[in-house]
Amino acid sequence: MVRLPSGEALVQTLDFLTPVVNDPYLFGRIAAANSLSDVYAMGGEPYTAMNIVCFPAKTMDKGILREILAGGQETVRQAGAVMAGGHSVEDAEIKYGLSVTGLVDPARFSSNKGLRPGDHLLLTKPLGTGILATALKGDLDTDGGLERAIGQWAARLNATGARVIRELGLLGATDVTGFGLGGHLLEMAQASKASVELRLSEVPVIKEAFEFAAMGLIPEGSHANRNFCSKLVSILEDADPLRLDMVFDAQTSGGLILAVPETKLDQARAMLTDAGDLAALIGQVLPNTSETLAKLIII
Repeated sequence: MVRLPSGEALVQTLDFLTPVVNDPYLFGRIAAANSLSDVYAMGGEPYTAMNIVCFPAKTMDKGILREILAGGQETVRQAGAVMAGGHSVEDAEIKYGLSVTGLVDPARFSSNKGLRPGDHLLLTKPLGTGILATALKGDLDTDGGLERAIGQWAARLNATGARVIRELGLLGATDVTGFGLGGHLLEMAQASKASVELRLSEVPVIKEAFEFAAMGLIPEGSHANRNFCSKLVSILEDADPLRLDMVFDAQTSGGLILAVPETKLDQARAMLTDAGDLAALIGQVLPNTSETLAKLIII
C-alpha cells in the first residue's frame, strides 16, 4: 500500500496461475477474480489491471488465448476497473493473471494484523476448490459438474466483502488462497499476536469435495499446508478428518475471512447474504493468555 499526496492510497498486487479448469473463458474469469482479491481483502476498490500471459503460441490454438483474455476482461469490467494493457511471453505452459492497482482509504483498511479479542470470524465462500481441481485433472468430471462447482465460487468477486470492510471499518481480513483456511487463520493470529478458535463443524464446504477427499484426492499443497502449520495448531482429538482436510485445502480465488466485532456482526452478515455471498460464522478471536497466544485452535 502506497500513500498518495492526495491522501488516498494505492494497493498494488500481482498474481497468476496455471489452469484449474478446462474451459478457457472460465479459467480467465477465475484467474482475474483471484488477482483482484488481494485488493478486496484490504477493503480497496480495483482501479486498473494489466494482463500477465504465458502461452505456447506455436503449438496451441490462439483461439484458446482469446477466450482466456475475454474471461479476464469480463471480470475486470464486472469489478468496475479498466484493463490497461499487459504483457505476454511464449511458454510451454499456460499461465494467466493480472497486475492490479486499487484505491483504498489509508484510514479505513484491513490487514492480517487487525484481529482483536472478541471478534467473530466470517467466511464468504465455501472450501474445497483445491480438491475439486485435483479431481478435474484426474478426468473424474463426467458431466461438467465439478467445473461448474469450481466456477460458481472461484469466479465470484469478493467485492461485497470489501464493501463490508469499508462501511463497517473492519480492521482484520484476508483472502483464502494457497495456504488454505487454516494457514491464513494462523498467519492472521501470528501477525495480530492473538489466538483464533475455529469451529470445524461450521466451516462451509462444496459438497462434492467430501466425496473426492474420501478417495484421497488431496492436493500436495494441502498436505504441505497442514505439515507447515502443525506446531502451532491445536486440534480436538475427535475432529472429523475429512473436514480437517478441507481446512488446509489449497484454494484458488477463495473467500474473505472477515474479523467482525460483536456490535457489527448482524449488519455484516446481512450485507453479505443480501448480495448472495456466504456469511458463515466459523469462529472467534480468543482473549489473550500465555497459553493461547498466536495459535489456531480447532474444535
